[in-house]
Amino acid sequence: MPDDSLSRLADVIRQGLRSVPEKGVRPLLEGLFGERFPKRHFEPSVIRDAYALASVEERDGVPFAGLIHPDNPPSGPYGGTSVVWFPTSENGSLIGFGVGTRGLSPDEGILTKPGHRRRLVALRRYLKELGVEAWTKSDPSALNQLVPKAARDRFPGFERVFQRYGSEMYCNARVPDDPEVARKVVQAFVDLYAHERNWQILQGFKAESEKLLGYIWDRTFEAVDAEQMNEVLKARRFVILQGPPGTGKTRLAEQIRRDFFGGHGITVQFHPAVTYEDFLVGLSPDAEAGSLRFGVRPGWLVEAARLAKDGPTLLILDEINRADLAKVLGEAVFLFEPGEVGGEHPRRVRLAHAVDGTHEFSLPHGLFVLGTMNTADRSIAPIDIAIRRRFAFVTLLPQRSVVAAQKLPLALTIFDQLAGVFVEHVPDDSLDLLPGHAYFLATDEEALCQRFRYELVPLLDEYLRQGLIGPAASELQAVRDTISDIATV
Repeated sequence: MPDDSLSRLADVIRQGLRSVPEKGVRPLLEGLFGERFPKRHFEPSVIRDAYALASVEERDGVPFAGLIHPDNPPSGPYGGTSVVWFPTSENGSLIGFGVGTRGLSPDEGILTKPGHRRRLVALRRYLKELGVEAWTKSDPSALNQLVPKAARDRFPGFERVFQRYGSEMYCNARVPDDPEVARKVVQAFVDLYAHERNWQILQGFKAESEKLLGYIWDRTFEAVDAEQMNEVLKARRFVILQGPPGTGKTRLAEQIRRDFFGGHGITVQFHPAVTYEDFLVGLSPDAEAGSLRFGVRPGWLVEAARLAKDGPTLLILDEINRADLAKVLGEAVFLFEPGEVGGEHPRRVRLAHAVDGTHEFSLPHGLFVLGTMNTADRSIAPIDIAIRRRFAFVTLLPQRSVVAAQKLPLALTIFDQLAGVFVEHVPDDSLDLLPGHAYFLATDEEALCQRFRYELVPLLDEYLRQGLIGPAASELQAVRDTISDIATV
């Protein structure tokens, strides 16, 4: 572990009030400037050291220290976002992000930006991987919302902190006693705070900071691989893989069937003309009959059930939400209960027409169903709750690592610019419009520009024309124009 200002600061923080520097914590915080961050970012007013409150006997004597906006007064209440920790005598320290008691100003731009909230969620995922207990508020700017009891209960020993600052704290983590892990936790909060403030990182610690921010970026969009999907399928049996266009949903579904089902199964595509008769059972003209007659035609689900008698079978329902599911599934929706498939007493329905000599139909134990769903198509009605509860949903989002792996710098640059607009500015209900990584894959730069010109730019134009991304339209327009200029050179 390096012997630097951040390490020394982390060591004091992890020990809480068991180790209080003789000169206070201000020198430790000041030491970050000039070593980790340029000195030009330092103002005396950015540091708060209220360790002295530990000796106050009143109920609200809660010691703390941290970094705040430099426009605040040198003492007294402050406003805006801060990275702050609360030391205790017996439980170490609670570190986190909070809003000063004077409110959001002068940091409304940070606290109300979707990107800030999304980075906090990614930070929590990173801390979880370190084995560190953490919590984030859904809206950092909601000062009228207390830290919920379920979250407070996860941090025993810090009750007084929540009593005093329960409205202001919006991201908390318990600093562990392990020195190395404690340093990683403190670094995560300090460097992310510096990133939000647009502070530069000096060369000696630039690689370390960029690595951390890379971790956080990667965890902004959780990755899903075939093995994880297969585990969900085996546990829940009926799963829908959802996500924006170009994220490889169909490709992943086919990979799962190939790698984990030995290619055993059926792939069908849903669309508005798909009917109950296509999916379950219907009648069709008998071309070989000497007179006009109709025979029973088993649908895709019945065919897949027959195959499943010979071993595990995967039925892939591509673009599942493009059909009228209530009509297509009919009474078969009753069968889609993971815990009641196969066995001695499986769920059964009575079909309108006899199949294999019987009207009774049930799903065999070896049948699994995987649907894919495009979340960006606003012309399609959402899946109703009765059907939705019978499926597990896994979201497949654009993956930067896939774009980076092809080693086309232009592809990665444009992906980062476009993803940055969506992450920073787009509201939650439009985040699933972010074009998938497939739009950025090509054999060379010339082919990439062709894809940009004829696939990506038209898609972005449609988003802008329909007003689908709200307040982020001007930001998206700027990136769209950059892409268009590159693609038409």
